[in-house]
Amino acid sequence: MSGSTTTEAATAGAPTTAYPSAVKAMLAAIRHAPALRRGFGLTLTLAMAGTAGQIVVPIAVQQLIDRQLVAPGPIEAPGVVLAGAAAILVLLLALAANRVALFRLVRAAAEGLAQLRIAAFRRIHQLSALHVQAERRGALVARVTSDIEAISDFLEWGGVGMLIGATQILLVLGVMVVYDPVLAGLVLVTALLYAGLLLVFQRILRRAYDRVRQRVADSLAAMGEAISGLPTIRAYGAERRTQERVDTALDAQYRQEVRTMALSATMFSSAELFAAVLTAGVVATGILFSTGLTAGQLVAFLFLVTLLIDPVQLLVEVLNEAQTAAAGVRRVLGVVEATTDVEDPGPHGRPLPSGPLSVRVEGVRFRYPTGADVLCDLDVELTAGRRYAIVGETGSGKSTFVKLVTRLLDPTEGRISLSGVPLPEVPFEELRSRVVFVPQDGFLWDTTVRENVRYGRPDATDAEVADAVEELGLGRWIVRLPAGLDTPVGERGGRLSAGERQLVALTRAWLAGPDLLVLDEATSAVDPALEVALRRAIERLTAGRTSLTVAHRLSTAETADEVLVFDEGRLVERGTHGALVAAGGVYAGLHTDWIASTTR
Repeated sequence: MSGSTTTEAATAGAPTTAYPSAVKAMLAAIRHAPALRRGFGLTLTLAMAGTAGQIVVPIAVQQLIDRQLVAPGPIEAPGVVLAGAAAILVLLLALAANRVALFRLVRAAAEGLAQLRIAAFRRIHQLSALHVQAERRGALVARVTSDIEAISDFLEWGGVGMLIGATQILLVLGVMVVYDPVLAGLVLVTALLYAGLLLVFQRILRRAYDRVRQRVADSLAAMGEAISGLPTIRAYGAERRTQERVDTALDAQYRQEVRTMALSATMFSSAELFAAVLTAGVVATGILFSTGLTAGQLVAFLFLVTLLIDPVQLLVEVLNEAQTAAAGVRRVLGVVEATTDVEDPGPHGRPLPSGPLSVRVEGVRFRYPTGADVLCDLDVELTAGRRYAIVGETGSGKSTFVKLVTRLLDPTEGRISLSGVPLPEVPFEELRSRVVFVPQDGFLWDTTVRENVRYGRPDATDAEVADAVEELGLGRWIVRLPAGLDTPVGERGGRLSAGERQLVALTRAWLAGPDLLVLDEATSAVDPALEVALRRAIERLTAGRTSLTVAHRLSTAETADEVLVFDEGRLVERGTHGALVAAGGVYAGLHTDWIASTTR
């Protein structure tokens, strides 16, 4: 566990370099999205059939010239009409085959990208709190939005072009060999030289597009923070500084995109030069060196050169989209294939015994990727059904301790068990239903109070939600809301005060019915009018179950059954409030300072 924690957090937020090649990145994406390869054989066959139909035109022209126009005798009109009709029929069939191939490819792309988006989203929720904290929110959102969209744009347009273009090049070269191996060799050598040039451009473009994706993530993160932190920005008059920061990120993105587009334009224009050189080379070789081609065959060969140039030009253009898509794929794979240090044992895990849960911590040490130990040599046993207050100065390790107990993190060393069951052996579904963590700023979804409360138990009826409110003594508060339980809370609960958001979070925890409740002090940042309601709700919520409360206000510790005192990552004292005050140790000093701050 120790190694994986450090590695995961150290690499969080950095673009993955596991797939330096665009092809390898795409193949890796296909492994995670099986729909991308489903039925690919039939799709490829249809695309080849559609391409083969186009080759009928130069062959028909060659036959018309050699057998009708330059052949001795009169032109046989019925034969010309029949050949033309046959060519048109083949072209129509080829068009139908291409259309079906396009439909199948687009459908497979849509299904595959849905699988990839779901895999990325689920993986984000499987990553530890440490990994998520190391990433910027905007960058994580970009993984399942703009990065996936870049892949979608490529597959739904560029992927079709690459598939059809590649098959067309192969078939055209095959017919060229039949007509004249020498000229075909000239075309192949020229194409290979051009392909070598493209490979060089690919490496340059890949790095350029990776930088573009990074600039996009930087812009999203800067704008997301500017929007989320709007109240704080206005409170400190930091609008100009924030705007400058966003402008800097957007300008960096713009400049990188311009440089990349200029490089792409240079690369695309090289296809025109390739077309001119190839056409001139074929004509010169065919006429000056008399390769034995008939007039019709030479004209057909030039038609084939045209059929070869078009897909090569398309492939050059598609290459731009391919690089953007590959950059997006690498970033998505950086999430999908990220190593998780907090693994779910799933069906192989062990259930927890019924009733309030006890906690045993043995030899626990925890260290973040950078810095010294946050917790060390921690041994503590907590009895089931008791209320514990956890106190200590900022940075003492108390918040890290509760994250370890709720398994938002795993310890670097040591062992934690609930009622005798090692924490890593408890399935997440069981753990999250029996252990509930209420953070200091309870997150609310942009829906009603009722639905936010019901999030604690989705199958709860309206009557059960209403009963939960009454049982916590919050009925008077609810009736003062504009629409009662059906009052919209706004995005992230912005229409409610901090204290009201905590009341919703506590009611949600009550409805979930946990056997171990962990609270990050709910009354630390609320107005006095709601503090009394909050304290009463907490008293009812913690009654009869094991509870751990990170206490920022020591009035919470005064009513706890036992107080755990942390200092510099160690548990230095434990006992009742009265006993610890009388002992004159660390807790007594904290309590004296708190009393002094409340009487000023």
